[in-house]
Amino acid sequence: MKIGLIGLGNIGQHFANRLLAGGHELLVYDRAEAAMERAVARGALRTDSARDLASRAGIVLLCLPMPDIVAEVAAGPGGVIEGTMVEIVVDLSTTGPSVTREVADKLRARGLAFLGAPVSGGTAAAEKGTLSVMAAGPEATFKAVEPCLRILGSNIFYLGEDPTLGQTMKIINNTLYATSMIASCEALVYGVKAGLDAQTMLDVLNVSSGRSYATLERIPQCVLDRSFPVRFTTALLHKDIKMCLEEAERIGVPMMVNPVARQFLAFAISQGDGDKDNVYPIRHFEQWAGVQFGRRPDAAG
Repeated sequence: MKIGLIGLGNIGQHFANRLLAGGHELLVYDRAEAAMERAVARGALRTDSARDLASRAGIVLLCLPMPDIVAEVAAGPGGVIEGTMVEIVVDLSTTGPSVTREVADKLRARGLAFLGAPVSGGTAAAEKGTLSVMAAGPEATFKAVEPCLRILGSNIFYLGEDPTLGQTMKIINNTLYATSMIASCEALVYGVKAGLDAQTMLDVLNVSSGRSYATLERIPQCVLDRSFPVRFTTALLHKDIKMCLEEAERIGVPMMVNPVARQFLAFAISQGDGDKDNVYPIRHFEQWAGVQFGRRPDAAG
């Protein structure tokens, strides 16, 4: 079957490139014309809408930023659900369990198979094809699209028949990342203030029990040299942790530590950091402490 991809943003553009490099005939749709032109220049086929794409592709992949957008594009008027050729819909976005359940039910009622398969690893892993994929839904559907998923990621997990389970796993993952990242930022700023060298602290932590994805990857790559490339925005991370806390509350699971991370991210957004990378808010700890963690390679001193 032809493959369709809706959403060509920071992650989706890499999905398009990898699918095209894998020899697939790929149809694409995105509301941003520049994103469409970029994909078409690499060999993708342009479509005019989500419904148009789903009328020309048997498998439709979604890579979209917000749950309400996923719901609209997948099951709203003029959406994928109205396509005449689509048989399988795979949601690679972080949509959350509740909206995923609603979308899956609507698609199922129209005879369409649905797989919730959020990904983790960021833009660098998306480009390299080393993402983790957390897939859930009918096992037959998973088996049908598994070869496609293996083009996008190297760590493929099938979590069960319930299509919401992948989304639950994803928001747990992102919440743990957010909490450990913020805790790492404030602790590292304390270390600088106390007289420790930034690189040395990371070297020690990353062979000790305090290491995390934040200290292993994100802070060394994005903060140490003060580059702060946008790989995943503060606003999107806040969205994910908020979703996790709400879903946990809905099923009666108390959370006491993770809400503090959400509060700090909300504060950072109020200070204009929403569109910046999620490690950029370390600057607030630095400003309060009167020190800076790391420096540009060309900085004097």
